[in-house]
Amino acid sequence: MGTLYLVGTPIGNLEDITYRALRILREVAVIAAEDTRQTRKLLTHFDIHTPLVSYREHNLRAAGPALIERLHAGEDVALVTDAGMPAVSDPGEDLVRLAIEAGLRVIPVPGPTAFVTALVVSGLSTDRFTFEGFLPVKGKERRAALERLKAEPRTWMLYEAPHRVLDTLADLRDSLGDRPMAAARELTKLYEEVVRGTPAQLIAHFNTHAPRGEFVLVISGAPAAAPADPADVTPETLAEAVAALEASGMDRKAAMKEVGTRFGLSKRDVYQALLELKEEE
Repeated sequence: MGTLYLVGTPIGNLEDITYRALRILREVAVIAAEDTRQTRKLLTHFDIHTPLVSYREHNLRAAGPALIERLHAGEDVALVTDAGMPAVSDPGEDLVRLAIEAGLRVIPVPGPTAFVTALVVSGLSTDRFTFEGFLPVKGKERRAALERLKAEPRTWMLYEAPHRVLDTLADLRDSLGDRPMAAARELTKLYEEVVRGTPAQLIAHFNTHAPRGEFVLVISGAPAAAPADPADVTPETLAEAVAALEASGMDRKAAMKEVGTRFGLSKRDVYQALLELKEEE
């Protein structure tokens, strides 16, 4: 049986590709690419002539099983995305799942990732972080996601398209106020830019400098809450806080943990308070 290689490619600067990635791209039987035109530019630059096939969101139901058949036939396949690591906010995750379910060997060939690159240059905490991909575009799901992320204590990151970035910054301003953040665009490319400040400051910047290129937004986590005075914390207060988080889309266990953090209590303390309240009712 063949091997599926997940090959990281440059997010901008072609010099960021690894020797190993170039060797794998030359040796495999076929390269499955999200956008064959984009990948062709990379291959041409490095004089690689491996055949290309399309594997993207609109054809994965047919292309995925076809690639699995080729792997079963003994061919090695390299999966690449337009830029960065495949299977991160990318249809490649479906092919990885199919390969694993089929008992095939899957090997990562590491390369650049836009959100990690943005994180380390943001100036924000890198101790603990979470990647959220793209926010829901609008409606109840978007509001619920922002409400949940508002209380997230870790640094968190979003991807955003240039035509939507001002709207997203406005939503972040309304939800987070003066929370520190950074917007990184065109990373590793000629016009690379990292703008740091509050959401309002970033809005002012991009209102006078038209946003171009794909964005990574890096947002500081919620500041740690000072422990509450136990006398001021009632079961009713805790129940209301848990209910609000559940209404925003958070599951009950996560909501109890978050409320405990907010009030300086353990999740068990919150659970016990809710249990007592239920018994009283």
